[in-house]
Amino acid sequence: MIEIKNLVKRYGDLVALDHLNLEVSEGEVFGLLGPNGCGKTTAISCLLALLKYDKGEITIFGKEMHPDSYDMKRKIGIVPQEVAVFEELTVAENIDYFCGLYVKDKAQRKECVEQAIDFVGLENHRKMRPKQLSGGLLRRLNIACGIAHKPELIILDEPTVAVDPQSRNHILEGIQRLNKEGATIIYTSHYMEEVEQICTRIAILDHGRNIASGTKEELKRMIKTGERITIEGVALDREHLQQIRELPHVFQIDYKNQKIVICCSSAKQNLMRVLHYLQENEISFGKIFSEMPTLNDVFLEITGKELRD
Repeated sequence: MIEIKNLVKRYGDLVALDHLNLEVSEGEVFGLLGPNGCGKTTAISCLLALLKYDKGEITIFGKEMHPDSYDMKRKIGIVPQEVAVFEELTVAENIDYFCGLYVKDKAQRKECVEQAIDFVGLENHRKMRPKQLSGGLLRRLNIACGIAHKPELIILDEPTVAVDPQSRNHILEGIQRLNKEGATIIYTSHYMEEVEQICTRIAILDHGRNIASGTKEELKRMIKTGERITIEGVALDREHLQQIRELPHVFQIDYKNQKIVICCSSAKQNLMRVLHYLQENEISFGKIFSEMPTLNDVFLEITGKELRD
């Protein structure tokens, strides 16, 4: 559905997009991850023909996108990170206005508005104005305005920022419903657990490039960390630490305040080997648990930085 080839965008000496390549297939929930300033927003703006770019190709629905490609833009819904609604209009009036940009038939538009209100759970708030809504309900209104015209492609830019857990769950469930109903989704977020929950494929951007992409399982296989073992309430001396470091498949340890974190590459029996060492050396401990790598681990190891940097 979307193909971006060698996209370059410069702002003076700053290269915002450096030969970016991306592909999004029809029916996907495609996650776009990257630290602030990595090029996500610029890429989306170029994709929508809101920004001119210096070099490259962008095709959507098999056609090249231009500023006046209105037939294509009618098939796209955008939910920006910053809430974009009219304060003087009610919930229903806001949704009707944005839907009216694409749907001219009044009867059809009325049906679309009602369905959007029901979809985001604002039935009891239709006559309220935005300033009367909580942050979570305001985010739901923002989404309703972007999806009321039933677009085939929906771009959601961090739609759950600063919302309560109930609204967040409602939004995530709604995104999955939209996808099941046939919409292709591009989703950006700083919350890795959300991306793991809903995205079928993920691309990690850094310095304007796509540095890794694939399913969450494929991304996790790209990094060295295959298992992280944490032991709490354990007293270890230098000799113990050195011997643990020399166990098979252990490549990193961190010990502080009687808590050790052992990073291992993918292998069977990592936890059993650590337990055997503790028992053999009669070392007591409080709690021990093992974790498989997360997208946070992938992001940190691939980019060398935290997502919110």
